[in-house]
Amino acid sequence: MENEKATGMKRLWELATVEKGLVYISCVLSVLSTLASFIPFAAVYFIIKELFDASGNVAGIDGIKMINYGWLAFIGVFMTVFLNFAGLCCSHIAAFKTLYKLRLQFITHLAKLPLGFHSTNSVGRMRKIIDENIEKLEVFIAHQLPDMAGSFSAPVILLIFLFLFDFRLGLASLIPVVLAYYVQTRSFGKTKANKFMKLYQDALEEMNSASVEYIRGIYIIKAFNQTVFSFKKFRETIKIYTKFCLEYTNNFRQIMTLFFVLINNVYLFLIPAGLLIFSKTNEKRSFAMTFIFYLILSGSFSSLFMKLMYVSSMSSEIVDGIERMDKITDIRPLPEAASPKSINGYDIAFENVSFSYNDSKENEALSSVSFKAKQGEITALVGASGSGKSTIGHLTARFFDVSEGRITIDNVDIRDIASEELMKNISFVFQDIFLFKQSISENILMGNKTAGMDEVIKAAKAAQCHDFIMELPMKYDTVIGTKSIHLSGGERQRIALARAVLKDAPVIILDEATAFSDPENEMKIQNALGELIKNKTALIIAHRLSTIQNADNIIVMDKGKITEEGKHGELMEKEGKYYKMWENYTKALSWHLVEEGDQ
Repeated sequence: MENEKATGMKRLWELATVEKGLVYISCVLSVLSTLASFIPFAAVYFIIKELFDASGNVAGIDGIKMINYGWLAFIGVFMTVFLNFAGLCCSHIAAFKTLYKLRLQFITHLAKLPLGFHSTNSVGRMRKIIDENIEKLEVFIAHQLPDMAGSFSAPVILLIFLFLFDFRLGLASLIPVVLAYYVQTRSFGKTKANKFMKLYQDALEEMNSASVEYIRGIYIIKAFNQTVFSFKKFRETIKIYTKFCLEYTNNFRQIMTLFFVLINNVYLFLIPAGLLIFSKTNEKRSFAMTFIFYLILSGSFSSLFMKLMYVSSMSSEIVDGIERMDKITDIRPLPEAASPKSINGYDIAFENVSFSYNDSKENEALSSVSFKAKQGEITALVGASGSGKSTIGHLTARFFDVSEGRITIDNVDIRDIASEELMKNISFVFQDIFLFKQSISENILMGNKTAGMDEVIKAAKAAQCHDFIMELPMKYDTVIGTKSIHLSGGERQRIALARAVLKDAPVIILDEATAFSDPENEMKIQNALGELIKNKTALIIAHRLSTIQNADNIIVMDKGKITEEGKHGELMEKEGKYYKMWENYTKALSWHLVEEGDQ
């Protein structure tokens, strides 16, 4: 049985100790640095003792001893800085190595997940995990882990100091510290802290996702002269995040104020205790010397215990971020066949396929869908938005696995075909085009990395984009999105089409490849598509019915089911749903604005 993955601080420690040697050395050096930081206090104690032993007689002060104590304090400070610096060097090297490995593993895992995962998860969420949650682990290993080792050792060393010289003053010094942590723990325990961190990260993640969506749609918002406050989702996430932070701050401000007062004012407990003990002791001079030392030492309490609280609170935030990363890495890629099968033909068949995005029978995107898309033919999918057209395209490429039934290519279940082989045999041209901020040639080469420049130009010509590329400043070397180089929707779509041409896969899935084309270029692209899909299995998701008039088979979808199937003429004769769609489409084409008097 496979061991369960560690959680919480155990999981954080597991990731933090990927580079064990360097991390352990860093922690040891941090503890030694903390120990060295108490040496100046010891030097101060001996200086005070020397002054008291001289009883105010300056001539009686041993100058050599005083200089030696001064050097002792200097050595303590130097060792503190040097050991801390050496520890940080080790921890930073460990952090950078761990961060590299973790990011590489996470990105590699994302690449293995089915495309369906990426279509249903926001870019903002993934960006936050990669840029923030994983990045915070670097801060934890490089800074907080050594600080934690030093911070946890500091109270132990401090306790030794407090009880070494006078246990009564030591107890008086600890009372405010114990009270401060008792108050904080009672008001903000582990359960509350975890709940707060989850709510905080949820709110931050939602706001992050909404901000990415807002930035992507900024041109729409500006075009309609709107502001961020008109973008409801983004505005609501900001309001929720703000409200949460304010409520949290208001709930704990009194507790935290009391905590800070107690930690920063140890002397308020130490002075009364010292005066009481002084009034009853017979060794007044010796006690006065010790009392002054404790007053000086109490000034360091604040920095020591505040540092401990800081590293502890930050750890819970990093733990939550790691848990969110683990939720993604726990998602398994679609299962691969133990003995993958090869295919020789490219006929596609849906056999009683049902599918739901949320595993609910009541909300099925497809229900008992069966049809055949033959090689060398055009199979078109038409229907209203949400009818299941795009879902069929996604399932054909195995973005998801079907809930029921099966999809075959050449009578082989696509689940029995290796994913790499399946992707090699399918080309996509989607309506939503993504181009990398790279040269145009590099974007086209995404279709086939081994192709030469002659093949790139040939593909661009077939996709009707060679002419406008040649008008750009650097032609095929022009980088998209830089120096005011921006392409229109139609131009971007033709670049994507050139990718598909260059890939030359036997199965083509087109999601309205002419959606952004003007009338002048639509016919050119249609001709290019004719060449692209020749002798191939073409699955076209159509919005413009005119583009699929000559399709070999038209499948009419409605609410996840096939309602009609046949050629254009056959469907028109039935006068069913397709007939009504065609009538509405032709009416829309003939629609135009008229003046009131012409009506």
